[in-house]
Amino acid sequence: MGYMMTSYENIVILTGAGISKESGLNTFRDNGGLWETHRVEEVATPEAFARDPALVHRFYNMRRQNLQTVEPNPAHDALALLEAEHKGNVIIVTQNVDNLHERAGSKNIIHMHGELLKVRCRACAMVMVTENDISDEMPCPACGFAPALRPHIVWFGEMPFQMDDIEEALLKADLFISIGTSGNVYPAAGFVQMMRQIGRGHTVEINMEPSEGVSYFHEVHHGPAGTLVPQYVDRLLKADYKA
Repeated sequence: MGYMMTSYENIVILTGAGISKESGLNTFRDNGGLWETHRVEEVATPEAFARDPALVHRFYNMRRQNLQTVEPNPAHDALALLEAEHKGNVIIVTQNVDNLHERAGSKNIIHMHGELLKVRCRACAMVMVTENDISDEMPCPACGFAPALRPHIVWFGEMPFQMDDIEEALLKADLFISIGTSGNVYPAAGFVQMMRQIGRGHTVEINMEPSEGVSYFHEVHHGPAGTLVPQYVDRLLKADYKA
């Protein structure tokens, strides 16, 4: 790979749709902006939910069911191993709404775009975990209001979750790794630029092909995450043992 490996204290890892795609989950960019035959505007905006909540719920029910048919891949497993074995801190900031990182064993995860297996009450803001289908007629278990429940997903036009926590982690990071992301969805696409402006951390891209922000990375590796991430984690852990 041609790069000197050193030991890092604070590692922040951004993961995108590419890492989940290798487990068999479709991304909304796969078919010309279609998400399992639905246009993004039909199912992933606040306006879409206001216009046709039944359609949006059906779509997310389908995605929730599909999630239960796939498994974490070697890239997810390697990141869980890194968190468990690394001498310093590891935070995963994921754009993905699936739970594959958790199922692989990772614990320190920020879901900036929400979680597929959670719903939120529009009346009292209660968040609950569910693997079941949801409909707009269901009352909120906490406050009893109906219609109340919406997917706990950050839709287009909404603010991602925990941005303050993410910025704090980036300010402390001495290694930033971006895995499986196209680099064209903000604010996540701007994280590598933030790292370069801070000027203290090493930046790495692991992606199937060059992202839109590839020029901002110090180090790039292009190919399947399931192959490259375990290799890179192995090198990081070996550097830990030598430190």
